[in-house]
Order: sequence, then structure tokens, then C-alpha cells
Amino acid sequence: MLQMMTTKRIGRRQFHFTVSGNTFHETVAEYERLSFADVPACGICGSDNLDLTSRVAQGKFKYTSVKCRDCRADVTFGKREDDDQTVFLRKKEGGNGGELDWRPFDKNDK
Repeated sequence: MLQMMTTKRIGRRQFHFTVSGNTFHETVAEYERLSFADVPACGICGSDNLDLTSRVAQGKFKYTSVKCRDCRADVTFGKREDDDQTVFLRKKEGGNGGELDWRPFDKNDK
């Protein structure tokens, strides 16, 4: 079993992930499933006080997000339809240069 460690920077924090596979190819393929870039700051307020969060909605929908601890905005991870283990950060539709789809906090959202 081969293992590979990668670090993703989310705001001022670093998160370490270890991936593994039986072969070098499988190990690199697992690494590529974490296909998101570092997130240096909130896209709404510019703060680097970010964290990873997860929640389950309606008892069945699982969401993982990068959340700003200052203004409470977030950007949600998406999953590929054909491979729900490959994750990416959602980008704005028609956005310029792949801008992340940050959503401001809405106290009326449930």
C-alpha cells in the first residue's frame, strides 16, 4: 500500500490529507480526487478566518463547505455525478476566471 500526503490551505489554517492506493497510479488518482485549490480568503469580506464545515440537510443531503468565521459566508464543495468521491469547490456560473461561488450568510436560510 502506497500513501501520499497533501496539504490544503484554507484561510490561515492548513489541513493535511493522506491518500493511499495499491499502486503509484492508484495513489495519484486518489490525490486528484481532492481537486480543489487553496482558498486564501473569504470571497465576501476578505477575511482569512476560514474553516471547513459539514452538515446534513433533511436527513439525507450531505454538504461540506468552506465557511468564513467572521461574516459567516460560505462556498460549498460539489461532487462529480459519475464519481461522488471527487470533490471541487463550486464556481460562479459565467464567472470570470473561475471565481468561487461564495454565498453571503442569510439568517432566513434553514
